[in-house]
Amino acid sequence: MKERTAELLDRFFNTNRDLKIIKKDILHACEMILETYKKGGKLLICGNGGSSADADHIVGELMKGFLLKRPLDIELKIKLQEYFGEKGKEVSKKLQGGLPAISLNAHTALNTAFINDVDPMLNYAQQVVGYAKDEDILVGISTSGNAKNVCFAFMAAKAKDIKCIGITGENGGKLASMVDCCLMAPSNETFRIQEYHLAIYHFICAYVESEIFEE
Repeated sequence: MKERTAELLDRFFNTNRDLKIIKKDILHACEMILETYKKGGKLLICGNGGSSADADHIVGELMKGFLLKRPLDIELKIKLQEYFGEKGKEVSKKLQGGLPAISLNAHTALNTAFINDVDPMLNYAQQVVGYAKDEDILVGISTSGNAKNVCFAFMAAKAKDIKCIGITGENGGKLASMVDCCLMAPSNETFRIQEYHLAIYHFICAYVESEIFEE
């Protein structure tokens, strides 16, 4: 672990003392995601309502610079300049390194078509079947841990042999027994669970970013 990552970790748990009870699980999730990215994999993320917004939020933090600037790899910079001259050089200074992540709720046409034509509970599972590769991870967010379409997505993920992370409330619900790692926020009140979720996934995004990128 890099020194700055260790400092990030200490600062996070000193600020969020309530989450120390799941520190081991949070760090497990960080390492799972880090390993996925090192293998060239991606995250598939799903949830409903506020958790759907959280899925989009996570993608936003991973696909562009979060706490770091993430300049492009030198090889990509060189290619952009070789192919497009000064314009390519200008573009290369603005583009950032991305960590691939897909929010499964974001595909309106696909989701509404599948909901209307087939089964509204299987819209996320269908995307897992289509997107998932061996090195990927499915992240499912549910404050109750019982969201049916998220549970079905985990069923599909297990059948596709990809790892799963659940982010839930304090009892974990049905999802807890379906995942490789369950982050159970220490509350049974929906709004408080969501507040914990924000802190948890912001830390995970910062941790992974710090370990992968230099600046």
